[in-house]
Amino acid sequence: MTDKRDLRIRSKVISEGVNRVPNRAMLRAVGFKDEDFKKPMIGVASTWSEVTPCNIHIDELAREAKRGVQAGGGAPLIFNTITVSDGISMGHEGMLFSLPSREIIADSIEIVTNAERFDGLVAIGGCDKNTPACLMAIGRMNLPSIYVYGGTIQPGKLNGKDVNIVTAFEAVGLYHDGKLDADELHEIECHVCPGAGACGGMYTANTMASAAEALGMSLPGSSSTAAIATNKSAECAEAGAMVVQLLEKGIYPHDIMTKQAFENAITVIMALGGSTNAFLHLLAIAHAVEVDLTIDDFERIRKKVPHLANLKPSGAYMMQDLNDAGGVPAVMKLLLEQGLLHGDCLTVTGRTIAENLAQVQSLAQHQDVVRPFDNPLKPSGPLVLLKGNLAPEGAVAKMSGLKVLRFTGPARVYNSEEEATQAIMEDQIRKGDVLVIRYAGPKGGPGMPEMLSVTAMIVGKGLGEDVALLTDGRFSGGSHGFVVGHVAPEAQVGGPIALLQEGDIITIDSETQEIHMNVSAAQLEERAASWIEPPLKYRSGVLAKYAKLVSSASKGAVTDLC
Repeated sequence: MTDKRDLRIRSKVISEGVNRVPNRAMLRAVGFKDEDFKKPMIGVASTWSEVTPCNIHIDELAREAKRGVQAGGGAPLIFNTITVSDGISMGHEGMLFSLPSREIIADSIEIVTNAERFDGLVAIGGCDKNTPACLMAIGRMNLPSIYVYGGTIQPGKLNGKDVNIVTAFEAVGLYHDGKLDADELHEIECHVCPGAGACGGMYTANTMASAAEALGMSLPGSSSTAAIATNKSAECAEAGAMVVQLLEKGIYPHDIMTKQAFENAITVIMALGGSTNAFLHLLAIAHAVEVDLTIDDFERIRKKVPHLANLKPSGAYMMQDLNDAGGVPAVMKLLLEQGLLHGDCLTVTGRTIAENLAQVQSLAQHQDVVRPFDNPLKPSGPLVLLKGNLAPEGAVAKMSGLKVLRFTGPARVYNSEEEATQAIMEDQIRKGDVLVIRYAGPKGGPGMPEMLSVTAMIVGKGLGEDVALLTDGRFSGGSHGFVVGHVAPEAQVGGPIALLQEGDIITIDSETQEIHMNVSAAQLEERAASWIEPPLKYRSGVLAKYAKLVSSASKGAVTDLC
């Protein structure tokens, strides 16, 4: 971690003195001139990749950021890191690698930035794990930095209606239930992703981009500007120039990402109805910047923040619609006016949240994307923390768009997503069941896979509020229905979810924040005594390393927890 007191230019260690001739020679080969060695060296971390539409355009954005650094008086160098597509990895073994990619992205940015002695950083991300990973790396290094979100995808159009990637997942359930034929399914497939950008609802990518803006780590408007918008390129150039200014002013990420800033991020996510993955990622980012954030902070804030944004997956609108209504800045302005944000938090602009928002227009009139405070979708936030004898460390439920707030039913227990998927396809899961998928946690998965395919099939079969789904894995931001994830401790370490038996009665109550199985303490103790820890599923490679190092979901599923 960089010491804030050390304001000298780090890159001078590879540019000054006779002994540094070989270092300079290497940089000359990539385009540096004499004058560049007198400037701060700024890294531009690009997550460009052809594996996903979320990131397909980021190479162009990185070059814009590079031009901005040059215009601002810095010497920029672009480097790449990985990304995976959550949408493409969903529903098969590939999803095991999604959450671990967050750690690899963060680690690789930290490694390159420190090895090359960059003085500051612009990081540009797109798909779900990019934003938290970039912010984790930025938090660890504590160098002047700005995060830029690559932007949301435009809605697809089919038969005059907006469609998106979740439409495709749910269409699979409709197809298996005989409600769509193969030609209709193919039409949906061909229209849901029209071009560049991250999934277009209030799914994980847009949730975490909104959180980054609320944290003060991205420029105002970054989170809701579309990927193909002309001002997205201008934003990247502005971020490049501004990083040099942050270096000159001595403004560091730890000055910006304070406990109050995290409270702002949680507030915005609750108002927008964001993804449950925000719990994991904000906890991990807070760990990186040494801020004492816990899952209980989410519940404390949730109770006083109304759910205002009518966004998919449970609502009617897309991120583009929110942008047209004023975007995340307009929502933040409304929250500030209601006394729900810490307006004195510093941001990468060098100004406070309140100062930034003073220049922002209020939400557009006569729009239904964001409700007024006196007519919210829910009087409190939809991301509910649950605790009880089934999840002593906590579990997370997303209650947006649901009429049913309490669910009691018999456990239908499966030890893998594949087994559960087969049961759904064969109509073995019926109204009133609590579908349990365990050994899917950070260690047990490993990698804590998302269950979008399962939830989409349940919704597609018309059981969205009639079947509850409970897992120590997690859910896509596109999941909706009566779903509870992040159950901790997980089954792999002997958490109570490992002790569940077929037919045990489970109660999930979002109003009392209870998650309970009707099994006595004596019975649980007896079951625990006979439980045998299964071996980790991988003995070598990245998943083996990940499973050995990863912490509980209640701690953010980080791999550097001491």
